[in-house]
Amino acid sequence: MPQKTKILLVEDDAALGYVIKDSLEERGFEVTHATDGNAGWQQFSKNFYDLCLLDVNMPQKDGFTLATQIRRKNTLIPILFITAKSLQEDKIAGFKAGGDDYITKPFSMEELMLRIDVFLKRTKGTDPDEIIFKIGNTTFDFPNLTVLGPNTDVRLTQKEADLLRFFCLNPNRVVKRDEVLTKVWGKDDYFLGRSMDVFITKIRKYLKEEKDIEIQTIHGVGFRFINPSAKTEEEAESE
Repeated sequence: MPQKTKILLVEDDAALGYVIKDSLEERGFEVTHATDGNAGWQQFSKNFYDLCLLDVNMPQKDGFTLATQIRRKNTLIPILFITAKSLQEDKIAGFKAGGDDYITKPFSMEELMLRIDVFLKRTKGTDPDEIIFKIGNTTFDFPNLTVLGPNTDVRLTQKEADLLRFFCLNPNRVVKRDEVLTKVWGKDDYFLGRSMDVFITKIRKYLKEEKDIEIQTIHGVGFRFINPSAKTEEEAESE
């Protein structure tokens, strides 16, 4: 019998917490519900979880502080903020704290499930041909989140790895911004777009020694990942 996906829900609103927990359990998840940031950290410290759902405004310890604490212990686990805040600075603060996404109250369970599915799909079976990539003289190991080259040894965050993998699977063609956001983050959103630009800047630095490799910005459209040794999907299918 397959093991249930375990979710840590930290939400101080008892009614909302009950609804979310009950709905997720009906869908087959195993949910631990903590009602404040300190209790959430205690649960995270002693148990394994596949995903964290964190409210932002909580007593004892807010969601941003808890996320930062979680990230020090685990750089891989997806973190989704549940927030009543919609201001740009609050959302950017969430990403800086280590969050992967956010959902703004009020929301439907269907919307929440779509967000959760985006993060859980990346941990499921992956085609072996799509997990180790050669980028010039650099090797990108997607499962182990590493970029290794003659003078490069970098451990990526999960989101950096997801983004680089997308580019590796779509070389030498223009990809639209909304396509990248939808495939990697699950939705096209202005604030996520700002976060994506930061990740792309970091990836460019990781690959800076590869002179023939480039992530071009196509202004007003999107990006093109230049990798001369890689084949486009159309070229691969024609062989």
